[in-house]
Amino acid sequence: MFAKETYIRRRAQLKKDMGKGLLLFLGNEEAPMNYLDNTYPFRQDSSFLYFFGLSYASLAAVIDIDEDKEIIFGNELTIDDIVWQGTQPTLKEKSSLVGVQETLPMSELRNYLAKAQSKGQKIHFLNPYRGDHKVMLHELLGVATAEIPSAASLEFTKAIIKQRNYKSAEEIAEIEKAVDISTRMHLQAYKMIKPGMHEAEVAAAILKIANEQEGTCLSFPTIATIEGQVLHNHGFIHTAKAGDLFLVDAGAESAEHYAGDLSSTFPVSDNFTEKQALIYNIHLESFKAAVDTLGVGVPFRKAHIAAATKIVEGMKEIGLMKGNAADAAESGAYAIFFPCGLGHMMGLDVHDMENLGEQYVGYAEGMQKSTQFGFKSLRLARPLEPGFVFTVEPGIYFMPELIDKWHAEKKFTEFINYDKIEEWKGFSGLRNELDYVIEENGARMLGSLKKPMTIEEVLAAKNMD
Repeated sequence: MFAKETYIRRRAQLKKDMGKGLLLFLGNEEAPMNYLDNTYPFRQDSSFLYFFGLSYASLAAVIDIDEDKEIIFGNELTIDDIVWQGTQPTLKEKSSLVGVQETLPMSELRNYLAKAQSKGQKIHFLNPYRGDHKVMLHELLGVATAEIPSAASLEFTKAIIKQRNYKSAEEIAEIEKAVDISTRMHLQAYKMIKPGMHEAEVAAAILKIANEQEGTCLSFPTIATIEGQVLHNHGFIHTAKAGDLFLVDAGAESAEHYAGDLSSTFPVSDNFTEKQALIYNIHLESFKAAVDTLGVGVPFRKAHIAAATKIVEGMKEIGLMKGNAADAAESGAYAIFFPCGLGHMMGLDVHDMENLGEQYVGYAEGMQKSTQFGFKSLRLARPLEPGFVFTVEPGIYFMPELIDKWHAEKKFTEFINYDKIEEWKGFSGLRNELDYVIEENGARMLGSLKKPMTIEEVLAAKNMD
């Protein structure tokens, strides 16, 4: 938890930006796996954390701008709660840590909101991503669950995004802690992989490092796979073989709940094959092209196009593509190899605030998100500003089903040599990812530890003691 002045300052800015009305924040509840007392690991709602800092279940809060009140609602622990989970500070004690003096039992929340409604006060709430919050909003405000998305406050949503998109120095320091833990996770994967090892063994070793430091955990479910052409392959069902590439996408969450997000690709054997080295270096050139583009005021879409153009140029050199590389990138033909976006905002969420709307987080006012395959997965496109924290993650994937589909549809035949690609359909895929912050003089890579990127660095990491 940061100093209480941080949360007081954040709430003051939110009140200034909103001007009037009542702002409702719903904290998360425990989520049962298969019966009431067997729960998933608790994770507080990130916007609740940002403004109120309390990582406890079953809390809610209001910022009543019109009445100049800030109230945290919750219940004190019963003796049964204490016996089951241990003691906690009182609600007053918890709230005072974040600069909130007024507390009320959770049963009073409905009454407080009802009085606000009776006075004609505008109640702002966020579009929930959890089913229990939809039910709760229906019970508290009388909004039909089907109407909640349209009734959610866009003004409130944009005001929160406006604050959370710009990371403070203390937030960046926390993110760097998460990035360093994430780097150690990846370094462990590099040095342990060998033929005959199961994907689950690598995932388990990564989890151990994430959990070794008090309060830290994974920032998202780990991907550790030899089937790198599948973008989000969480199965851990394969055994690594000599000649395979191994892809890891994994990150840690710091004790203050800020995320790191890295990905790596490396050979299971002692070296890359000739084909693997060829594609890996094309990918590395695309990564460099993207990073070289980054800067204050530069649209992130430009970095995405720079990476895509380099991929096309590399594929032309080995005969898989043809035509003008820049045209192939702008047309979307590149997406047969790079069907995802270059990166995304990162902070309290690994894909920061995507529950509030990708369009509002990663796109500036007036920018439209594409619906075209490839471009539609570009989560961040807006001009970059100081304080933005984001990932850079180009990849090259050979997905047989996608290749077959586009070939049958005769898509982009002016750019793609489908007959040549047939020889590569079993290649799998690869990607690397690093995390950056925009500062006044440009982009800075986050973290004090260096994750291997070049072939030489990767092979050296595999041989570390």
